[in-house]
Amino acid sequence: MKKTPIYVEISIQAEMERLWRYTQDPTLHRQWDLRFTDITYLKRRPGEPQRFLYETRIGFGLKISGTGESAGNVFQDTGDRVSSLKFATNHPLSVIREGRGYWKYSESETGITFMTQYDYDTRYGRLGRLADMAFRPLLGWATAWSFDALKIWLEKGLHPRLLFQKTLVYWLVCLLFSFVWIYQGLVPKLIMAHPGEISMLSAFTGGRFHPETLLRLIGLAEVMVGVLWLYPVRKRKWFLLHIVLLVLLSASAGMADIASFAEPFNPVVLNAALIILSVIGYVSACGIPNAGNTIRKRR
Repeated sequence: MKKTPIYVEISIQAEMERLWRYTQDPTLHRQWDLRFTDITYLKRRPGEPQRFLYETRIGFGLKISGTGESAGNVFQDTGDRVSSLKFATNHPLSVIREGRGYWKYSESETGITFMTQYDYDTRYGRLGRLADMAFRPLLGWATAWSFDALKIWLEKGLHPRLLFQKTLVYWLVCLLFSFVWIYQGLVPKLIMAHPGEISMLSAFTGGRFHPETLLRLIGLAEVMVGVLWLYPVRKRKWFLLHIVLLVLLSASAGMADIASFAEPFNPVVLNAALIILSVIGYVSACGIPNAGNTIRKRR
C-alpha cells in the first residue's frame, strides 16, 4: 500500500522573523508542538547543519527519544524560507525508523503561509506498516492541531498549554456525554426495558402507542446521540442545543410522573449536572485549536 506523506498548511498573521523564531527556537517550538516533549540543540560549527535530540512522552513514564538535524535557507528573491529536516530513532517502541521533510514559509496576501511535508520509514516489516495505518493519521492530526495552536498563540496571545487544557476539558465533556447517552439508550431501554421507563412512557402518551416499541425507538435515538458526541466536528453550538433538550426532557419527566423527582438520582439531579457540564463544554470550546482549520492536501 502506497504511503501518503503528511502535509499540513496554514495561514498565520505574524511577522516572518517572529514565526521563524517560534518554530526554530527549541524552547519555543516544544511549547506548541504536540509531537515533542523536549528538543535540545547540540553544539555545531559554522556551516554545519543543526543537530538536535528530541523526546516524546507517551504516558506511564515511557518516552521515545531520537536524533535529527535541520538546515535553514532564505531565498532572497522571494523572501520565502525553507527549513529541511532529517530525523531518526532506534527506540523499540517507535514505529518510525527514520524520516525526512521540510518546513516552508511563504509571504502571501493573507499573511504567511506556513506549511510542512514529511514522510518516514517504519520498522518491524509488515507489522510496522500495519501499525502505521493507525499511527500516521494520528501523527497528521497532531501536526495539524499544533499548527493551529501556534497560529492562535501568535495571533491572539493564548499559550498552547492553556489551549491544550481547554481542549482536554472539551473532549472529556464530550466523552462523558457520549457515555451517558449510549448507556441510557442501551441499558434501561434496549437491553433491560426498565418497568419505570415503560410506566413513564405510558403515562406521558396516554396509552396511544405501544410503550415497549416506543421505548426501543427512544433507546436507538439516544444511542445515536451518544455516537454523535464522538464525531470530530465543531460542537460549540451543540452544547446550547443540549441544554434545551435536557430542559425539555426534565419537563416531560415531570409531566409523566412528578413523583419521580423525589427519587434518588432523579431526572432533576441528573439533568442539572449535565446542564452544568454543557456550560463548561460551551466555554471550553471557545477558540480551541482545530486540525480542520488547516489544509491537509497539496493544492
